[in-house]
Amino acid sequence: MSAEDIRTLDPILRPRSIAVVGASRQPGTIGYQVVANLVRHGYTGVVYPVNPKANSIHSIPAYASVAEIPGEVDMAVVVVPKQHVLDVVDQCGAKGIKGLVVISAGFREVGGAGAERERELVERVRRHGMRLVGPNCMGVMSTAPELSMNATFAPNMPPPGPVSLMSQSGAMGVTILDYAAEYGIGINDFVSVGNKPDVSGNDLVQYWGEDERTSVILMYLENFGNPRHFTPLARKVTKKKAIIVVKAGRTGAGAQAASSHTGALAGLDVATDALLAQCGVIRVDTVEELFDMAMAFGTLSVPKGNRVAIVTNAGGPGIIIADACEARGLDVAPLSEETQASLREVLAAEASVRNPVDMIASATPESYRLVLDRVLGDESVDAAIAAFVPPLGIKQEEVAGAIVDATRGHDKPVLAVLMGREGLPAGRAQLKEAGVPGYIFPESAAKALAAMYRHRQWQERPEGTFVEFDVDRPAVRRIMDEACAKKTEHLAGPDALAVFQAYGIPVLESRVVQSGEEAAAAAEELGLPVVLKIESPDVVHKTDVGGVVLDLRTPEKVRKACDAMLERVRTELPDARVAGVLVQRFVAGGRETIIGGTTDPTYGPLLMFGLGGIYVEVLQDVVFRVHPISDLDAREMVRSIRGYKIFEGFRGEPPVDQDTMVEVIQRVAQLMAENPEIEELDINPFLVQEKGGVALDARVRIRCG
Repeated sequence: MSAEDIRTLDPILRPRSIAVVGASRQPGTIGYQVVANLVRHGYTGVVYPVNPKANSIHSIPAYASVAEIPGEVDMAVVVVPKQHVLDVVDQCGAKGIKGLVVISAGFREVGGAGAERERELVERVRRHGMRLVGPNCMGVMSTAPELSMNATFAPNMPPPGPVSLMSQSGAMGVTILDYAAEYGIGINDFVSVGNKPDVSGNDLVQYWGEDERTSVILMYLENFGNPRHFTPLARKVTKKKAIIVVKAGRTGAGAQAASSHTGALAGLDVATDALLAQCGVIRVDTVEELFDMAMAFGTLSVPKGNRVAIVTNAGGPGIIIADACEARGLDVAPLSEETQASLREVLAAEASVRNPVDMIASATPESYRLVLDRVLGDESVDAAIAAFVPPLGIKQEEVAGAIVDATRGHDKPVLAVLMGREGLPAGRAQLKEAGVPGYIFPESAAKALAAMYRHRQWQERPEGTFVEFDVDRPAVRRIMDEACAKKTEHLAGPDALAVFQAYGIPVLESRVVQSGEEAAAAAEELGLPVVLKIESPDVVHKTDVGGVVLDLRTPEKVRKACDAMLERVRTELPDARVAGVLVQRFVAGGRETIIGGTTDPTYGPLLMFGLGGIYVEVLQDVVFRVHPISDLDAREMVRSIRGYKIFEGFRGEPPVDQDTMVEVIQRVAQLMAENPEIEELDINPFLVQEKGGVALDARVRIRCG
């Protein structure tokens, strides 16, 4: 949306007047609850209940129809039965209402006639120039003091704050709002999007990205409407504020029918992880983690570095926090000698003044105040986690107060962990009031702080460059057209390599032969030694059937190996289509990688990089990203695999050319984006060497027609 388009959501999120169509006097109905919430929570605008059978609702004059409302109306909340919704939309359009929230269900979510009803709903909304939230939603909310709008049927309204929340599930939305107050999460806006045929998550991200009151965006998603639009939008917004997502649907059968390594490894949720990672979005697995993140991001500034100090009165929690921090990229940094000396002045002799600082069980609230203050003053510390396990005689709220006191005068984020149930509500309430996030479990605090540091890294990360290479598109088109004319789904080995070569990717010259004699002749022409590979669309794992023979140094050995290979494959796989044997010059040294891609029906081209050769499916040391891919994205792919160190040189082996891998990943991304009929492809292996690299084998599966 343009800046002007963003403002089309104002009638929904900043309405000056609201009509509730389907308002009711009957307690327990949605029409009753919506009006009650608007009144009870002090909506500052004008409310117009619409019910032809009532003179007033909640002591507010009611109107028989939208047309009878005397004043202007910005938004209508529609809670009538599904069969009346379309007529209400036309009435609202005639009245000039620009914002609709359709809570009514019975649309696309029920299929059949419901889907057609939703299609007609959207058509009428657009005809009248309206924006629509829903149908099948629970409404919208804004806690802004000048608005104080609860246009939902949720029983509670959370405290105001900097967090704006979108939920695709009404039930999850109610749950999150219920717990927001308990966790100390201040909500600015809440939108339950329902079926989201019009106003989507993308629209809300863009709106809240420009909203000064919103510093954190939370999203509960069940599916992406337009992930290709989300990518550039989220990249921009996350440079200014955090987006935290919990997305349902991580599991599934996925890619059982995939014919390539990339397709087999690209499971149901890989694309979502890849998309969010390269947009700077923080993904969490549970709603509890969503709260944990929201508490930290909603109250604290992100740390300037990854050096964390841990202060505790028990060794066990200190060790747990330290392990959790180190595992997530935080550095439990040594404290300076000056800081350690100052801590010895105020702690018992048995205490440890190293990081983690273990003040032992005799520590008092005053110990927490003094130690935390001095630790935060250490220049080698960027953030702190204070953990308390209650011994006899010391109250949680007293320690919480000391932690709050210690944070004053410091601009470094502090997270607290209050363990044990005695006095916990009072202690957490005190922390919450002071803007210090308080956790029950030590790992939760470590996860939240680590996420904040990653967000800092993302904000400081350069944008990267999106390169368009000069390639031979006509050559690829000829190969594709010829394959489709022959009704060939899998490109033959030489054709697959030719496709990559047309996009500037170095490949080995090769020949396809039908016999040992032809193989021997081809070997002499290409130059010995050579490698032989069975050429068949039905053989994915060539080594499983003896379909690869390396380092053949004489024509006679080539001849015998070729004939034996053909015989072996025909015996073991009598139904396999065998096009012949591929002969290539044998190249030694380097590191074997795999660079591949698959086309996801929702996300588009999904690129993969990892360790290649025969180990790709055993180790599964791969990483995925969604197109478009910048040079920085590609470099992060190379550096993100577990085996990255072997590229830097290992046990006397020289380092390999990482720039070549980065460029080839980008070229493969361009190949897939410009040729959408490609469903799957692999370069396996792409042999990267000390200087340059070369594609040794390739698979390409296309969709014709």
